[in-house]
Amino acid sequence: MADRTVAPPSVDEVRNLLRSVIDPELGANIVDLGMAGEVSVSETGLVTIGVKLTIKGCPLRAQIKNDIESRLETHPGVTKVKIEWGEMTADERSDVMTKARWNARETASDTAVPTSARVMAIASGKGGVGKSSVTANLAVALAAEGNVVGVLDADIWGFSIPRMLGMSDRLEARRIDGVEKPRIIPNERTIGTGLLKVVSTGMLVEDEETALMWRGLMLTKAVEQFLNDVHWGELDFLLIDMPPGTGDVQMGLARMLPRTDLIIVTTPAVSAQKVAIRAADMARRSFLRVAGVIENMSHFTCEHGNVYPLFGEGGGTTLANDIGAELLGRIPIENAVAHGSDTGEPIAISGSSPAAVSIRDIARKIIEGTVPVAEMAGCSARLLESVEVALGKKPV
Repeated sequence: MADRTVAPPSVDEVRNLLRSVIDPELGANIVDLGMAGEVSVSETGLVTIGVKLTIKGCPLRAQIKNDIESRLETHPGVTKVKIEWGEMTADERSDVMTKARWNARETASDTAVPTSARVMAIASGKGGVGKSSVTANLAVALAAEGNVVGVLDADIWGFSIPRMLGMSDRLEARRIDGVEKPRIIPNERTIGTGLLKVVSTGMLVEDEETALMWRGLMLTKAVEQFLNDVHWGELDFLLIDMPPGTGDVQMGLARMLPRTDLIIVTTPAVSAQKVAIRAADMARRSFLRVAGVIENMSHFTCEHGNVYPLFGEGGGTTLANDIGAELLGRIPIENAVAHGSDTGEPIAISGSSPAAVSIRDIARKIIEGTVPVAEMAGCSARLLESVEVALGKKPV
């Protein structure tokens, strides 16, 4: 209840009170995020404030409204609070997401991953699209250019990176530089003038046919250990082969290593693209950056030169357009790709076929820094439709 004997608050006082209103998903106050717009205070104590939401249908609107009212009404000179709702422009929304990413990085716990390394998670909406093959080939292509490349096999249940990279030795742990706690030492392989450093649960079990029957919490803990207890040393890149989907490991990685960029692998099939967009949705909800899309198994060329789109057409382009990211490349179907994965000699090491060339072209885009950052969607709405609205795909 307002005290009529107390003068109404000044505009500056109102803004200071609003600094205690925290957007529950962006993790910062609405003033610093630019959500609090024009403020006016009448002689009778009526406070009118403009609030811009990242999307019009933000599901957190009611909570933000309650928080604003409860904070402002603590001032004895406030008689009523009126909120005028608005929606951010694309530029304003981009600024908010930049601040949210910065906040996530500042509050994240330290890991053993060097800050100089560019971290890229290779993700997919579902299994069977060749995500691990893409990861292995990108890793050797980056290393062949003289880089030190770490590979973290976060597909804990479905580990395949050791076989694909021809690295089956078991991991060891030892004390480094007088540190009391032993550190896991990655297995290494020289590729041209570069170096691979690899860790995987496949390097912990007796053989690759051993099943890991771990629950979600154990999966997250395994990834956490790989991030915190591995002696990575110097790295230019860290590629993380993610499990398919959007489960515990994905959420844990976003929390532990929020500077991660996401590359999404899909096939040309529309059904695969519709599933893959969920990975982009997960990234935006976690404030990760979507760095691009790779279309795998794009087509097959027979010995006579005829091209057959065995899995359909257009899925990679459609996905890239839908999430506002670049299509980094298309990798055709070739027997040599599967053979290289089975024998531990990825085709990108020395192959000259179209698939090998495509993979190396994608790696050079990453090295040259030409991979753009997709605009994030804002207010992590619970439904895919809300994401599409934020991207301008559907009318508000």
